[in-house]
Amino acid sequence: MLYYLFEFLEQNYQVPGAGLFQFITFRAALAVLTSLLIATVYGKKIIVFLQKKQIGETVRDLGLEGQKQKAGTPTMGGLIIILATLIPVLLFAKLDNIYVILLIVTTLWMGIIGFVDDYIKIFKKDKEGLKGRFKILGQVVLGLIVGATLFFHPEVTMKERSVTTINSSFKVEKIAGDEIKSTRTTVPFFKNNELDYTSFIGWMGDSAKEYAWLIFIPIVIIIVTAVSNGANLTDGIDGLAAGTSAIIVLTLGIFTWISGNIIFSNYLDIMFIPRAGELVVFVAAFVGALVGFLWYNAFPASVFMGDTGSLTIGGVIAVIAIIIRKELMIPVLCGIFFAESISVMLQVGYFKYTKKKSGEGKRIFLMAPLHHHYQKKGYHESKIVTRFWIVGILLAIISIVTLKVR
Repeated sequence: MLYYLFEFLEQNYQVPGAGLFQFITFRAALAVLTSLLIATVYGKKIIVFLQKKQIGETVRDLGLEGQKQKAGTPTMGGLIIILATLIPVLLFAKLDNIYVILLIVTTLWMGIIGFVDDYIKIFKKDKEGLKGRFKILGQVVLGLIVGATLFFHPEVTMKERSVTTINSSFKVEKIAGDEIKSTRTTVPFFKNNELDYTSFIGWMGDSAKEYAWLIFIPIVIIIVTAVSNGANLTDGIDGLAAGTSAIIVLTLGIFTWISGNIIFSNYLDIMFIPRAGELVVFVAAFVGALVGFLWYNAFPASVFMGDTGSLTIGGVIAVIAIIIRKELMIPVLCGIFFAESISVMLQVGYFKYTKKKSGEGKRIFLMAPLHHHYQKKGYHESKIVTRFWIVGILLAIISIVTLKVR
């Protein structure tokens, strides 16, 4: 909203300094500072409110060290992340930008699903929370909305590249063409690293390409569902999900800024996505909210994010990656989420298989998700979290390096 106010002041009254709001980097800096302020200052007030309302975590006895001491710790702290993200976005971002609108919808949608889940756990005393099928349904509907918008909306485009021939052996490719609708995405680590989803049905003829949404939308649904559930599984010990997510989102912010800047995307030979640069403001606010929340969520945690936070974080990360055409990089960048999810699937699958074969179920890990395995091995949770962060940083560096390694 302030963007439009200062735009009006600059155009009509030439107010000194009002033109600064035209710069994405300036508004992103304000967004991150504001979100940090909200999360740290007002986050404490929200925690006190949750304590007064006795909105505390119900802990199941899994035989983990220090687990019983966590009982009663305020949960639903994801509200801090949501408020600290949305308020700066509403203040500093262009609210008519389709990508910003999509991320606001994602934040609210996943936040509501997570809130309902936490509400049932706490106030209905049902440890299972919202039934799994309803969670999945909510994620599928969000994926459908995001996929349909990105495929059909006229403002979701990318810029064509033109090739200039200097001589017979030297050609220069640069972003200089028209804006086009495209379902192309980035394939990391490969030369000529673009994949067009229409190629999956291109063999049916040119007329079939208009039905590429039958491929694109289901892929979006799978990604949104997988990443949001991966973030949910990662939220098991103090500071793990918030810290890991901050690393992932910051990395996505770098990709977003490059993809939305015609100079740098041209220099690095990656897709230029018009209007995507505005997402940097949202990403900055989101990073500030996660870091501010981590102030209270680091060991020993004063508040837990609950599904209100973890589902929201996963959904937002997935949608940002899809918007900037980096969704195929998720297994690398979100490697911690991926490992946590795989550990659960392997554990459950192997247990069922061995029980069917021999009558006695066996386990691969001492406990799943993966962070609980290391807790069972005797590692302190702060050490587990720190080492997972280090792995997350290494994965982020590898992801950034893929800009030129192909």
